[in-house]
Amino acid sequence: MFRLVISVYRRFQYFCLAVLMVVAIAACGQNTAQPIASDALPDFKQGVPIGIAFSQTSNMALLGQESVNGAKIADTYFNGKGGVDGMLVKLIFQDVGGDEVGAINAFQTLINKEKVVGIVGPSSSQQAFSADPIAERAKVPTIGASNTAKGIPQIGEYIARVSAPISVVAPTAVKAAIKIDPQIRRVAVFYAQNDAFTTSETEIFQAAVKANGLELVTVQKFQTSDTDFQAQASNALNLNPNLMIISGLAADGGNLVRQIRELGYKGLIIGGNGLNTSNIFAVCKALCDRLLIAQAYSPGFPSDINQTFRTLYQNQYKKDPPQFSAQAFTAIQVFVEALQELNRTHKIAQMPLPELRRLLNQQILAGKYNTPLGEIGFTPEGEIVQKSFYVAQIKMESGDRGKFVFLAE
Repeated sequence: MFRLVISVYRRFQYFCLAVLMVVAIAACGQNTAQPIASDALPDFKQGVPIGIAFSQTSNMALLGQESVNGAKIADTYFNGKGGVDGMLVKLIFQDVGGDEVGAINAFQTLINKEKVVGIVGPSSSQQAFSADPIAERAKVPTIGASNTAKGIPQIGEYIARVSAPISVVAPTAVKAAIKIDPQIRRVAVFYAQNDAFTTSETEIFQAAVKANGLELVTVQKFQTSDTDFQAQASNALNLNPNLMIISGLAADGGNLVRQIRELGYKGLIIGGNGLNTSNIFAVCKALCDRLLIAQAYSPGFPSDINQTFRTLYQNQYKKDPPQFSAQAFTAIQVFVEALQELNRTHKIAQMPLPELRRLLNQQILAGKYNTPLGEIGFTPEGEIVQKSFYVAQIKMESGDRGKFVFLAE
């Protein structure tokens, strides 16, 4: 009798457990997000959404904030002109932080949650090599506004950039240094070894040094997170170089410039694209003076769109626009004008989002654009076609106040 009671009790337990499992499974099924049909139409009532994925925190913020500023000027300008044929452009900002994980998370949010038509970003080439493949798999047009490392457009057919490759830009700074000081013979190179962009850039600089008949006396490595560069700077100074070249980011690069000068170096220094921001003035202060940096943008470029952009930027931020701001503005301009052109032949509000993204990508690559950078276009694989490049030299006025003075060609 006792065994019978136990058996009945166990069967009752199993029955209750089975009921609970069924209820749990049903509940989970109700909470699972349902896939959006591929023919679902986009909702542009709040504006045509474009993702803006730049660094607003971390050591990358010194560069990313300038990109954000350029995007905000573009928002004001293009929506003031009616957006996309009366539909406002809605810029959706996501902070990519300073690493690959931040960029990946930002891209996933913009693609899957915000349902953007395209993305501008991320801030660094290192991030792009991790995040861009996500956009490529989702077939979301992505324009890099500050990604200059080798191989970015080759990530996929939906990846383009308005930031000229460092292979085109960097060598101009070496030629400018030789023009300023024809006695330059011995060169020391420094680079951050933990960043895809800086490792790509230093290869270009080192090749330019050799191509100009100069002697590369040492190559010193560091990390973008470093703050103490005494060992690397001393090692280089012991070899008596008369030109130093630094590939780093704004915080580490600015600190390296400062420490090199504090150790008594008087010669010319070239900074790479990661130092191309007035935000380094607060890092190396008066010791930023005479730093040479190649440029893909000049505030003085004589075009109507550039002078309008320059005026808007000066009114908002009380200084001339830097390169990263101009490139961010340009990337958004490309999206807006491509959307306008596409809307003339296809009503974009009546197109399924996947189809809109596909045709938008084709239109981006097919177009020509008069931008603050000058007239640009794209190769079939998404590389920018740009004509004008420059070199600027920092002139410090007092404390952490200075400016970029563009050298005569």
